[in-house]
Amino acid sequence: MKNPSTSDLVSRFSALVGPGQALVEDAEKARYLVEWRDLFRGETPLVLRPADTREVAAILRLAHETKTAIIPQGGNTGLVAGQIPVPGRQEIVVSLERLDKVRSIDPLGNSMVIEAGMPLASAHAAAAAAGRVFPLTLASLGSCQIGGNVSTNAGGTAVLAYGNARNLVLGLEVVLADGRIWNGLRRLGKDNAGYDLKQLFIGSEGTLGVITAAALKLHHPPRGRAVAFASVASPKAALDLFSRAQGAAGFGLTGFELMSGLAMEFALRHLPGARLPTSAAPWYVLIEVSSSLSDTEAETVVLDVLTGAMEAGEVLESTLAQSLSQAEDFWRLRHGMSEVQKREGGSIKHDVSVPIGDLPAFLDEAMTAVEVAFPGCRPVPFGHMGDGNIHFNVSQPEGGDRQGFLSRWNEMNAVVHDVVRKYDGSVAAEHGVGRLKVDLLAEVKPPLDLELMARLKDALDPLGILNPGRVIRRP
Repeated sequence: MKNPSTSDLVSRFSALVGPGQALVEDAEKARYLVEWRDLFRGETPLVLRPADTREVAAILRLAHETKTAIIPQGGNTGLVAGQIPVPGRQEIVVSLERLDKVRSIDPLGNSMVIEAGMPLASAHAAAAAAGRVFPLTLASLGSCQIGGNVSTNAGGTAVLAYGNARNLVLGLEVVLADGRIWNGLRRLGKDNAGYDLKQLFIGSEGTLGVITAAALKLHHPPRGRAVAFASVASPKAALDLFSRAQGAAGFGLTGFELMSGLAMEFALRHLPGARLPTSAAPWYVLIEVSSSLSDTEAETVVLDVLTGAMEAGEVLESTLAQSLSQAEDFWRLRHGMSEVQKREGGSIKHDVSVPIGDLPAFLDEAMTAVEVAFPGCRPVPFGHMGDGNIHFNVSQPEGGDRQGFLSRWNEMNAVVHDVVRKYDGSVAAEHGVGRLKVDLLAEVKPPLDLELMARLKDALDPLGILNPGRVIRRP
């Protein structure tokens, strides 16, 4: 924040939102300033909670006039610190949480328009009330918000069938850096009239504009669903099982998650009531098949896949969920894996992707590499095998020093990312770049990529006030 004085600007910004919606007291600001893993803590003179798009626009007009840095924030569930203001920089946080309304739902057109602050779980409920499904699914669905999901191009466990957030967006409403409102909330399935401008803002992490509403694709809910849990000897066996399942189910394969034995041990140790559906094994797979006809049809497909896999030696043991609650218990094991690692001490995270066919080789090489470089460390890989995205997390040695382990974050990253690059993968698969990986991006992206990204940033945010220092670092 630039002169005039901070206090004068706080007063001017505060006047743009309703009473009680400009937070200046430390206790009021606290929950907006800590990343949920407690790796980053921020400082800000002010948290603003605008009520609608017009108030967001007014905030950005003043920010543009005064060259004040603005940090848009959704549910504060991001894992790369893009939403946390940097201490000492006087960045103002703009929380979108009050923009939480459903503007319209069109079941016949399979679309809905909702505001950016709506939690993902509420979006699911709104779609369900209209007899439809919004399929984006994340472990943090109760707290993450649609604006954050779109601005980070969130993935999750349904990507295999429905794609990332990018594939589920028909249109956007965005407030630009100078306060102008771009209304791109069109609900067209096809529109080739010029550049597809909404794609600029999807995945840009609030650096090019502030998303205030989104027109989203809806789907008919599947009539049948079957969920199975299987133990396998290796990622190669899991890959063979995936190929078999995809061949049998086609687009009906809506979930295929890979989990290491150690990741499962953590879940069983720390998730209340967790039970292992099979005997202990080196690796596990969660399979979901959806059907437009019936549960019986979906179950038949899964049972045929598992029977063939058992005969081929791809599966050690398997269990088909016999009820909705048992299916949810299977998924709870998978969704709880990020949270339970906190209970095992320090954890160094890697959100990476490689071509699906290279996953077994990548996992073998990366696990060996970190165990050699950091004796006693505990690799805990798990993730979305169906799209090549693995959360390659590494927990500290048992009984080790948490801070000492975390202090070697960059060293660990270098070891893992070297293997990722060998397989032409990505070091930011679904969590984005934020602050955590901004320097890394400059190391792994080709110079022309960085140049084009910088040109876009300069064109849409010439003063550099939107999420500065995130995604791409400018002078």
